[in-house]
Amino acid sequence: MNWKARVPLFAAALWWGSLTAVGFIAVPLLFSHFPTSTAGQAAARLFTGQAWTSIACGIVVLMGAREDDGTARLDWARGAIGFVLAGLLLAILGEFAVAPHIVARQDLAFWHPAGVAFYAAQWACALVVFWKTSARSA
Repeated sequence: MNWKARVPLFAAALWWGSLTAVGFIAVPLLFSHFPTSTAGQAAARLFTGQAWTSIACGIVVLMGAREDDGTARLDWARGAIGFVLAGLLLAILGEFAVAPHIVARQDLAFWHPAGVAFYAAQWACALVVFWKTSARSA
């Protein structure tokens, strides 16, 4: 397998792995070891960094869905492109539509579960992209 085929695989792995590390390890550890206000501020910064990581990884995966001449690799693209686009949309909406409400502590009973749902859905999309990308690379 050449390096051009490996780059989307590494990007998909980074996307899913970083979502897993931030959302399921780092942020819960923050809230278990620091006061809520401190943990919340740090978590907000981690989630912002994660959103930009997700956007960058999604773009790299999309670029890898094309041949050298620019045509789509339909054998792979049919199965994963929708998940890449959905994951990107969830990352963007989570960062720019949901997170500002959480940071401002506006109606947390609504916005916090919405943010969790967006993050979980993005995690699932990234998992499918990683799975399909790794199957394509095998």
